Amino acid sequence: MSLNSTRGANREWSADSKEGPGRPAVSGRGRFSLSQYLEGILAGDRSILAKAITLIESSHRADCELADEILETCLKQKNDSIVVGVSGVPGAGKSSLIEALGHHIITNREEKIAVLAIDPSSRISGGSILGDKTRMAFLASSDMAFIRPSPSRGTLGGVAAHTREAIVLCKAAGYRNVLIETVGVGQSETAVREMVDFLLLVTIAGAGDELQGMKRGVMEMADAVTVNKADGKNLREAEKARALAESALQFFSSSEPGWAPPAVVCSARTGRGVKEIWSLILEHHRIITQSGYLERIRREQNLCWFRENIERGLKQMFLSSPNVRQRSTELEKEVAAGEAAPIAAARLLLSLYDPKWLHRERED
Repeated sequence: MSLNSTRGANREWSADSKEGPGRPAVSGRGRFSLSQYLEGILAGDRSILAKAITLIESSHRADCELADEILETCLKQKNDSIVVGVSGVPGAGKSSLIEALGHHIITNREEKIAVLAIDPSSRISGGSILGDKTRMAFLASSDMAFIRPSPSRGTLGGVAAHTREAIVLCKAAGYRNVLIETVGVGQSETAVREMVDFLLLVTIAGAGDELQGMKRGVMEMADAVTVNKADGKNLREAEKARALAESALQFFSSSEPGWAPPAVVCSARTGRGVKEIWSLILEHHRIITQSGYLERIRREQNLCWFRENIERGLKQMFLSSPNVRQRSTELEKEVAAGEAAPIAAARLLLSLYDPKWLHRERED
């Protein structure tokens, strides 16, 4: 199905929406019309922005088609946004540091900031706490800030399935500074590198083992490392940890011309080093913009996004196939009970996929 063919369905859906004086056009499922979403996003309406992100996270077919049109328009908006990934071990104080950075950005630079916070989802219940707003009291109450907690829902790499799309919407809504707080899962937390301009790795004194574990993962991709909680009696240990990180960074060659990843200390509680960290981020942005590297990595990120959507779409089409749906539950039970070999069962299920079913469904 082409992009143009999906638009017809969206226009037909919009015609069914209910409009009233002074209120957006809303369908029976609570969606706005395409024009209302776009007008709200481009005007920086936080409520509409939040609803648009909910829309792109939906798996409902009509929602997906409408989301595609919204994203297509938002991608065309020109902006000079800076996208920063904040990664690190759990307990390093990522949320508190983002709160401090946000306070600095809003108070001293008078710029808007959006925070996309990814919370880990339970493998048992599938739920998430989504409590990041409680650790960002200033940002949560500021008209200059937008905070969106999203569950990871099993997505690997420390991000959520639709973080890229949420970034696009935030940038179109006029947020020059977009910060991504990752789950904090250690070495596998590398997917965020493929969607940000700057990756800040947050660690703490006494996290030597964790630092070693992340060396071949996040650390070699970091644009800067900061040791948080450098205050009071912990200051000396924080300086030691910074020296350790600085030494480790020397083993990794930066792929970005003119930039050597630094290691610094900070304290989200006292504000120590916060201004300096943001100055580093701005300097990095200036360097990679002037060198053309920023344009290059964003082209590569678009290709990565393109390939991810192909993989996700293929999986959805496979699992939606009637033949696969009919046998998948039965085969899963057999594999779990040890009655069928996992490899053989997977091959059998793959052989049952009929690529023509989707065409027949669309014709019907």
